[in-house]
Amino acid sequence: MGAKRACDRHRLLPICTRSTPAANKKSPTLLRRRSAILDPDVISCDVITKVHLESAKVPYYDYKSRKIISLYLTAEFIYDKRTRPGNNRGEEMPTMVKSLFTTGAFTRSQFRWFYLGRTISLFGSGMTPVALAFAVLQARQGQQLLGYILAAELVPNVLMVLIGGSVADRYRRDQLIQWASWGSGLSQAGIAAIVLTGVSPYWIFPLAVMNGILGAFTAPAVRGIVPEIVDQADIKQANALLNTSRSAARIMGPAAAGILVATLGGGWGIALDALSFFAAAPCMAQVRIPSHPVARANSLVHQMREGWEYFRLRRWIWSITGAWSLMNAVQMGAWQVLGPIIAQHTFGSAGWGLTLSVKAIGLLVASVMMLRFQFSRPLRDGMVAAAAIGIPMVVLGQGLALPYLMAAAVVAGIGSTVSGIAWDTSLQQGVPQDKLSRVMAFDDFGAYVAIPLGEILAVPAADRFGFPMVETMAGLIFMVAALAPLSLRLVRQMTLADIQALARVTEESASG
Repeated sequence: MGAKRACDRHRLLPICTRSTPAANKKSPTLLRRRSAILDPDVISCDVITKVHLESAKVPYYDYKSRKIISLYLTAEFIYDKRTRPGNNRGEEMPTMVKSLFTTGAFTRSQFRWFYLGRTISLFGSGMTPVALAFAVLQARQGQQLLGYILAAELVPNVLMVLIGGSVADRYRRDQLIQWASWGSGLSQAGIAAIVLTGVSPYWIFPLAVMNGILGAFTAPAVRGIVPEIVDQADIKQANALLNTSRSAARIMGPAAAGILVATLGGGWGIALDALSFFAAAPCMAQVRIPSHPVARANSLVHQMREGWEYFRLRRWIWSITGAWSLMNAVQMGAWQVLGPIIAQHTFGSAGWGLTLSVKAIGLLVASVMMLRFQFSRPLRDGMVAAAAIGIPMVVLGQGLALPYLMAAAVVAGIGSTVSGIAWDTSLQQGVPQDKLSRVMAFDDFGAYVAIPLGEILAVPAADRFGFPMVETMAGLIFMVAALAPLSLRLVRQMTLADIQALARVTEESASG
């Protein structure tokens, strides 16, 4: 019976500075949560610890007024860590896993279908970078050709992303994602056929252009749809879950691609990527959101101009976008283009695939950590973490052994995940829903506009100054650029609450 009765001194007690009436350590029995996840009737007072609960609407029972009180809060609950809720003494229950599927983003069926579709396509896409790179490098003048093919995909992506963002704000994001999945499957199937049949790799260029256009419409819609299919309090968790799948795909994808390149050929990895898009499309068809009303009085150009005005007036947005413009150009040229070339002459394709896989381990570890971690200042935290992405470039340029490169890649993976989740969560909670895809499109445009230049100039610069020198300098430039926005007090000090307040002010002024 002792396991069925809670000690009055240690009933579930919310410890929160906001939205919690009269709850403090002096009145531990004032509020009692009725929940199957954390039931106070199975709590003992032997060993006490704290568990963090993300923002949610939770029912409480007020003993004095004898009424149920619904609160919307972020709280920490005290409970016995040896006697887990729902079990007898000594039995363990994975409370975190259970709460993951019974609360938060996964309680929404729309998000579950979206998450499944994204996970399937991400696992296929994880093989393409390695498979395509080494397939092209086997061709005549493959080093130059690889840079041009990557640029052929990015140039139309950058040119069309502003239109894609306006279309995503104007029409239905779910349908854009669904049709883009079918189109990406067809284009990847064509590239796989070209590689497998051994025809001229120049035929890849029109399909690369097609991929770039499809990505221009997909990226703003994918990033903008998350607030529509989960509650605002679950946005960070949804981003962390999506990053977890992306990280897991990056672990298995490059490793599998490296094995395929060394045995059957890279074309089979690209073929599996095409198949993953075809499998993801039916999942995306289950994600249905209300259609956006079409403002016929406003043209697409007017909507793009409206998005630009919002973007340019937010210094906290464009300062970070500007930093990523330089960072992405440096990274894509030094890591994506020069990295496989250096690997081909040192530790080979298998070692390069292994490096990308262990980097994804860092991505995965950080994604799981972000399910519980809360940002104090997301902009500052994200850019500090982003600086770690430059470390592997320095290690690769200095010619250190493969284990050192792998360790640096893990650190870079952690930094990449923390930075991406912090930035997406900040935009999704700090920008009004009707402008979100357009603002994210301008963010993508600014961040990606210099990438083709970096990819095209990478090999000529390495031929002139040496591959080690260019790779090392690229890593150092990347880290300096990541820390540069911290010179702005706004970026250093803004909390998530400050960002959310900016969005509310904007919405109120627009409605007024």
